Amino acid sequence: MDHAAVLARYDQDLRRDAPPDGPGARVERVGAVVRQVGASARDWNGVLWSALDAEGADAAIAEQIAHFGGLGHAFEWKLYGHDRPADLGQRLRAAGFTAGPAETLMVGRIADLDLAARPPEGVRLSPVTDASGVDLLVAAHERAFGKDGSLLRHRVLARLLEAPDTFVAVVALAGDAPVSAARMELAPGTGFAGLWGGGTVEGWRGRGIYRALVAHRARVAADHGYRYLHVDASDRSRPILQRLGFAPLTTTTPYVYEP
Repeated sequence: MDHAAVLARYDQDLRRDAPPDGPGARVERVGAVVRQVGASARDWNGVLWSALDAEGADAAIAEQIAHFGGLGHAFEWKLYGHDRPADLGQRLRAAGFTAGPAETLMVGRIADLDLAARPPEGVRLSPVTDASGVDLLVAAHERAFGKDGSLLRHRVLARLLEAPDTFVAVVALAGDAPVSAARMELAPGTGFAGLWGGGTVEGWRGRGIYRALVAHRARVAADHGYRYLHVDASDRSRPILQRLGFAPLTTTTPYVYEP
Protein backbone atom coordinates (compact mmCIF):
# COMPACT_ATOMS: atom_id res chain seq x y z
CA MET A 1 0.00 0.00 0.00
CA ASP A 2 1.31 3.43 -0.97
CA HIS A 3 0.90 5.23 2.35
CA ALA A 4 1.30 8.76 1.00
CA ALA A 5 -1.18 8.18 -1.82
CA VAL A 6 -3.76 6.61 0.50
CA LEU A 7 -3.43 9.47 3.01
CA ALA A 8 -3.90 12.00 0.19
CA ARG A 9 -7.02 10.14 -0.94
CA TYR A 10 -8.29 9.98 2.64
CA ASP A 11 -7.84 13.74 3.00
CA GLN A 12 -9.67 14.36 -0.26
CA ASP A 13 -12.59 11.95 0.17
CA LEU A 14 -13.24 12.10 3.91
CA ARG A 15 -12.09 15.60 4.83
CA ARG A 16 -12.09 18.08 1.93
CA ASP A 17 -15.06 16.46 0.13
CA ALA A 18 -16.58 14.81 3.19
CA PRO A 19 -20.22 13.74 3.06
CA PRO A 20 -22.37 14.55 6.13
CA ASP A 21 -22.04 11.81 8.72
CA GLY A 22 -25.68 11.72 9.76
CA PRO A 23 -29.25 12.74 9.02
CA GLY A 24 -29.84 16.48 9.04
CA ALA A 25 -26.14 17.35 9.12
CA ARG A 26 -24.57 19.52 6.45
CA VAL A 27 -20.99 20.06 5.34
CA GLU A 28 -19.96 23.66 4.67
CA ARG A 29 -16.86 24.98 2.92
CA VAL A 30 -15.87 28.42 4.18
CA GLY A 31 -12.59 29.74 2.83
CA ALA A 32 -9.85 27.31 3.83
CA VAL A 33 -12.03 25.43 6.31
CA VAL A 34 -14.45 22.50 5.84
CA ARG A 35 -16.83 22.01 8.75
CA GLN A 36 -19.84 19.91 9.61
CA VAL A 37 -22.87 21.50 11.25
CA GLY A 38 -25.25 19.06 12.86
CA ALA A 39 -29.00 19.39 13.02
CA SER A 40 -28.68 19.89 16.79
CA ALA A 41 -26.09 20.16 19.53
CA ARG A 42 -26.38 16.38 20.03
CA ASP A 43 -24.99 15.70 16.55
CA TRP A 44 -21.28 15.86 15.72
CA ASN A 45 -20.28 19.45 15.05
CA GLY A 46 -16.77 20.33 14.04
CA VAL A 47 -13.96 21.14 11.64
CA LEU A 48 -13.04 18.30 9.30
CA TRP A 49 -10.26 19.90 7.27
CA SER A 50 -8.34 23.13 6.94
CA ALA A 51 -5.58 24.54 4.77
CA LEU A 52 -4.28 27.40 6.88
CA ASP A 53 -1.08 29.38 7.04
CA ALA A 54 0.51 31.19 9.96
CA GLU A 55 -0.92 34.54 8.92
CA GLY A 56 -4.55 33.47 8.66
CA ALA A 57 -4.85 30.65 11.20
CA ASP A 58 -5.90 32.69 14.24
CA ALA A 59 -8.60 34.54 12.30
CA ALA A 60 -9.95 31.25 10.92
CA ILE A 61 -10.08 29.80 14.43
CA ALA A 62 -11.94 32.85 15.73
CA GLU A 63 -14.41 32.58 12.84
CA GLN A 64 -15.28 28.98 13.72
CA ILE A 65 -15.69 29.85 17.40
CA ALA A 66 -18.09 32.65 16.46
CA HIS A 67 -20.05 30.46 14.04
CA PHE A 68 -20.62 27.50 16.34
CA GLY A 69 -21.04 29.78 19.34
CA GLY A 70 -23.85 31.57 17.53
CA LEU A 71 -25.57 28.20 17.17
CA GLY A 72 -24.96 27.34 20.81
CA HIS A 73 -23.02 24.21 19.81
CA ALA A 74 -19.87 22.82 21.32
CA PHE A 75 -17.62 21.65 18.51
CA GLU A 76 -14.50 19.67 17.75
CA TRP A 77 -11.55 20.69 15.60
CA LYS A 78 -10.23 17.34 14.38
CA LEU A 79 -6.53 18.02 13.98
CA TYR A 80 -4.25 15.65 12.07
CA GLY A 81 -0.52 15.35 12.49
CA HIS A 82 0.24 16.62 8.98
CA ASP A 83 -2.07 19.67 9.15
CA ARG A 84 -0.57 23.12 8.86
CA PRO A 85 0.60 25.40 10.28
CA ALA A 86 2.74 23.17 12.45
CA ASP A 87 1.70 25.04 15.62
CA LEU A 88 -2.05 24.80 14.93
CA GLY A 89 -2.60 22.74 18.06
CA GLN A 90 -0.94 25.40 20.21
CA ARG A 91 -3.08 28.08 18.57
CA LEU A 92 -6.24 26.08 19.30
CA ARG A 93 -5.30 25.70 22.96
CA ALA A 94 -4.55 29.41 23.18
CA ALA A 95 -8.04 30.11 21.78
CA GLY A 96 -9.71 28.06 24.52
CA PHE A 97 -9.88 24.54 23.04
CA THR A 98 -9.22 21.48 25.18
CA ALA A 99 -7.16 18.69 23.60
CA GLY A 100 -8.29 15.09 23.96
CA PRO A 101 -6.04 12.03 23.76
CA ALA A 102 -4.07 11.69 20.54
CA GLU A 103 -4.85 8.62 18.44
CA THR A 104 -3.28 7.04 15.37
CA LEU A 105 -5.04 7.11 12.02
CA MET A 106 -4.64 3.58 10.68
CA VAL A 107 -5.76 2.35 7.27
CA GLY A 108 -5.93 -1.17 5.92
CA ARG A 109 -6.62 -2.36 2.40
CA ILE A 110 -9.32 -4.96 2.92
CA ALA A 111 -7.81 -7.38 0.41
CA ASP A 112 -4.60 -7.47 2.48
CA LEU A 113 -6.18 -7.91 5.93
CA ASP A 114 -6.35 -11.07 8.02
CA LEU A 115 -10.10 -11.67 8.27
CA ALA A 116 -10.02 -15.17 9.75
CA ALA A 117 -10.79 -14.08 13.33
CA ARG A 118 -14.01 -15.40 14.82
CA PRO A 119 -15.48 -14.70 18.29
CA PRO A 120 -14.35 -16.97 21.12
CA GLU A 121 -16.45 -19.87 22.33
CA GLY A 122 -19.57 -18.71 24.12
CA VAL A 123 -19.70 -15.34 22.34
CA ARG A 124 -21.81 -14.53 19.30
CA LEU A 125 -22.03 -11.41 17.14
CA SER A 126 -25.51 -9.95 16.67
CA PRO A 127 -26.34 -7.21 14.13
CA VAL A 128 -27.97 -4.09 15.59
CA THR A 129 -31.05 -3.21 13.58
CA ASP A 130 -33.61 -1.83 16.04
CA ALA A 131 -34.04 0.00 19.33
CA SER A 132 -33.55 -3.12 21.47
CA GLY A 133 -30.26 -3.79 19.70
CA VAL A 134 -29.19 -0.20 20.26
CA ASP A 135 -29.89 -0.63 23.98
CA LEU A 136 -27.53 -3.62 24.03
CA LEU A 137 -24.86 -1.70 22.12
CA VAL A 138 -25.08 1.26 24.49
CA ALA A 139 -24.96 -1.02 27.53
CA ALA A 140 -21.74 -2.60 26.23
CA HIS A 141 -20.28 0.87 25.56
CA GLU A 142 -21.13 2.13 29.04
CA ARG A 143 -19.68 -0.97 30.72
CA ALA A 144 -16.52 -0.92 28.59
CA PHE A 145 -15.72 2.80 28.74
CA GLY A 146 -17.48 3.92 31.92
CA LYS A 147 -19.20 6.77 30.07
CA ASP A 148 -22.83 7.76 29.67
CA GLY A 149 -24.19 6.45 26.37
CA SER A 150 -27.21 8.71 25.86
CA LEU A 151 -25.54 10.71 23.08
CA LEU A 152 -24.40 7.51 21.38
CA ARG A 153 -27.96 6.14 21.59
CA HIS A 154 -29.32 9.28 19.89
CA ARG A 155 -26.82 9.12 17.04
CA VAL A 156 -27.12 5.38 16.39
CA LEU A 157 -30.92 5.43 16.42
CA ALA A 158 -30.98 8.37 14.01
CA ARG A 159 -28.54 6.67 11.66
CA LEU A 160 -30.45 3.37 11.66
CA LEU A 161 -33.72 5.16 11.05
CA GLU A 162 -32.69 7.62 8.35
CA ALA A 163 -29.55 6.24 6.69
CA PRO A 164 -29.32 2.49 7.36
CA ASP A 165 -27.48 1.77 4.10
CA THR A 166 -24.48 3.78 5.28
CA PHE A 167 -24.17 2.34 8.78
CA VAL A 168 -23.42 -1.03 10.39
CA ALA A 169 -23.57 -1.82 14.10
CA VAL A 170 -22.92 -5.10 15.88
CA VAL A 171 -22.89 -6.26 19.48
CA ALA A 172 -21.00 -9.19 20.98
CA LEU A 173 -23.14 -11.22 23.37
CA ALA A 174 -22.08 -13.77 25.98
CA GLY A 175 -25.40 -15.48 26.51
CA ASP A 176 -27.71 -12.48 26.74
CA ALA A 177 -25.09 -10.12 28.21
CA PRO A 178 -23.48 -7.49 25.93
CA VAL A 179 -19.71 -7.66 26.35
CA SER A 180 -18.53 -5.58 23.38
CA ALA A 181 -19.95 -3.52 20.53
CA ALA A 182 -18.74 -1.79 17.41
CA ARG A 183 -19.92 0.38 14.53
CA MET A 184 -18.96 1.07 10.93
CA GLU A 185 -19.74 4.09 8.75
CA LEU A 186 -19.83 3.61 4.98
CA ALA A 187 -19.03 6.74 2.96
CA PRO A 188 -20.81 6.43 -0.41
CA GLY A 189 -18.75 7.47 -3.40
CA THR A 190 -15.45 6.78 -1.63
CA GLY A 191 -13.42 3.64 -1.13
CA PHE A 192 -13.37 4.08 2.66
CA ALA A 193 -15.38 2.60 5.51
CA GLY A 194 -14.70 3.82 9.05
CA LEU A 195 -14.53 1.61 12.14
CA TRP A 196 -15.66 3.00 15.49
CA GLY A 197 -16.16 1.61 18.98
CA GLY A 198 -14.97 -1.89 19.72
CA GLY A 199 -14.63 -1.41 23.46
CA THR A 200 -14.80 -4.67 25.43
CA VAL A 201 -16.04 -5.11 28.98
CA GLU A 202 -13.34 -5.87 31.54
CA GLY A 203 -13.11 -9.58 32.15
CA TRP A 204 -13.70 -10.31 28.47
CA ARG A 205 -10.64 -8.52 27.12
CA GLY A 206 -7.77 -10.44 25.60
CA ARG A 207 -9.98 -13.19 24.16
CA GLY A 208 -10.11 -12.03 20.56
CA ILE A 209 -13.47 -10.27 20.57
CA TYR A 210 -12.05 -7.01 19.21
CA ARG A 211 -10.31 -8.86 16.38
CA ALA A 212 -13.53 -10.69 15.54
CA LEU A 213 -15.47 -7.43 15.40
CA VAL A 214 -12.90 -5.91 13.05
CA ALA A 215 -12.97 -8.96 10.78
CA HIS A 216 -16.77 -9.04 10.76
CA ARG A 217 -17.05 -5.41 9.70
CA ALA A 218 -14.28 -5.80 7.13
CA ARG A 219 -16.18 -8.63 5.45
CA VAL A 220 -19.34 -6.52 5.36
CA ALA A 221 -17.44 -3.56 3.89
CA ALA A 222 -15.92 -5.80 1.21
CA ASP A 223 -19.38 -7.09 0.32
CA HIS A 224 -20.43 -3.47 -0.22
CA GLY A 225 -17.50 -2.81 -2.54
CA TYR A 226 -15.23 -0.81 -0.21
CA ARG A 227 -11.45 -1.12 -0.57
CA TYR A 228 -10.14 0.47 2.64
CA LEU A 229 -10.92 0.58 6.35
CA HIS A 230 -9.82 3.47 8.53
CA VAL A 231 -9.61 3.61 12.33
CA ASP A 232 -8.68 6.25 14.89
CA ALA A 233 -6.72 3.80 17.03
CA SER A 234 -5.88 4.09 20.70
CA ASP A 235 -2.58 2.80 22.06
CA ARG A 236 -4.43 -0.33 23.15
CA SER A 237 -5.95 -1.17 19.77
CA ARG A 238 -3.04 -0.08 17.55
CA PRO A 239 -0.92 -3.28 18.07
CA ILE A 240 -3.94 -5.50 17.36
CA LEU A 241 -4.74 -3.61 14.17
CA GLN A 242 -1.13 -3.77 12.99
CA ARG A 243 -1.15 -7.55 13.40
CA LEU A 244 -4.31 -7.67 11.28
CA GLY A 245 -2.60 -5.71 8.49
CA PHE A 246 -3.42 -2.04 9.19
CA ALA A 247 -0.75 0.62 8.76
CA PRO A 248 -0.34 3.89 10.71
CA LEU A 249 -0.53 6.97 8.46
CA THR A 250 -0.66 9.95 10.83
CA THR A 251 -2.02 11.04 14.19
CA THR A 252 -5.33 12.68 15.03
CA THR A 253 -6.22 14.74 18.09
CA PRO A 254 -9.64 16.12 19.02
CA TYR A 255 -9.66 19.74 20.16
CA VAL A 256 -13.01 20.59 21.75
CA TYR A 257 -14.46 24.04 22.31
CA GLU A 258 -17.31 24.54 24.75
CA PRO A 259 -19.29 27.78 24.18
